[in-house]
Amino acid sequence: MKKIHYWLRAACLWLLATVVLMPLVMTFAASLMQKSELLEHIGSVMTGGSGMANAPLLPRLTTLVQYVSLLMDTPKFLDMFWNLMGMVLPIVAGQVVIGTLAAWGFARYRFPFRNGLFLLYIALMMLPFQVTLVPNFLVLDRLGLMDTPWAVILPGIFSTFAVFLLRQFLIAIPESLIEAARIDGAGELRIFFSIGLALGHPGIASLCILSFLDYWNLIEQPMTFISSQDKWPLSLYLTRIGESNLEVAMAASVIALIAPLLMFFYFESYLVKGIQMSGMKE
Repeated sequence: MKKIHYWLRAACLWLLATVVLMPLVMTFAASLMQKSELLEHIGSVMTGGSGMANAPLLPRLTTLVQYVSLLMDTPKFLDMFWNLMGMVLPIVAGQVVIGTLAAWGFARYRFPFRNGLFLLYIALMMLPFQVTLVPNFLVLDRLGLMDTPWAVILPGIFSTFAVFLLRQFLIAIPESLIEAARIDGAGELRIFFSIGLALGHPGIASLCILSFLDYWNLIEQPMTFISSQDKWPLSLYLTRIGESNLEVAMAASVIALIAPLLMFFYFESYLVKGIQMSGMKE
């Protein structure tokens, strides 16, 4: 009976993995197709015509022309790629610094209105971007940051989600470790760096992954706050490729997936450690 349950679970997991990975496989296959073949398979959907669309897993004739055209003959693509990296990396680094310090304060210290302030953090985290659009626009305009990358970077650094996520990891650190360090004469900064960061690094890694994936796909914020197209990130470039360059759009989508995939594979082990750490008790 145990073997039957094992194989049933394995089959369900394989089925779920296949469903999740199928769009990625189809996108990669489409990026290797010639334009005529691509239009033959999904042209009816992209052009609004009649007929059924299909997505084969293997192209009839493999070509890398669109990749060469994108990387060698399209400097705008590379410019937007580096624009995106210049936004995402400072946001992730800023969230780690600011979020870790704020989360440590919420998790380990007692101060007036702590719970109420944290509930306010959660309420702000639940507000969609459309609700805070006008206040953000007015503040950024007064600060003279409109049409600059800082209009996206600064609001992203002070994210309430980073504080919420890291607090859940830091609050799981046993209080006995903190008290033992204080008895041994360690100061608050020493405790934070030697215990908080050492045991909370799975949460920091989780924040890096989730934040990177979130801001890698930004569309509304740069579209609203940045008007100059030469400052746009790669996520806006993908929305501007029309049906006339469908094969280039597929290649650009595959290239845009590389960085998030590498980020996930690198920090995957830390996610597992974070799940294990969440069950740590006194």
